[in-house]
Amino acid sequence: MARGQQKVQAQQKAAAKAAGKNKKNTGPHARQVAEKSMQFKCKVCMMMIQSAVTYKEHFESKHPKADLPDELKEV
Repeated sequence: MARGQQKVQAQQKAAAKAAGKNKKNTGPHARQVAEKSMQFKCKVCMMMIQSAVTYKEHFESKHPKADLPDELKEV
């Protein structure tokens, strides 16, 4: 059993550990952050894509028979 200074240090360490644990749980999840950065959604397969160029490449490679969406004709 710890006494005096050791007890105080153990309490401070436990409090810091608990505060760090709670802090991690309150923040946004990585998936939520990633979904916010996604700007385009494929009309055919509903895949979320970040940029227009990547979206156009995806559409041309994965859905060659489908008509190109209006938003990609300008890119």
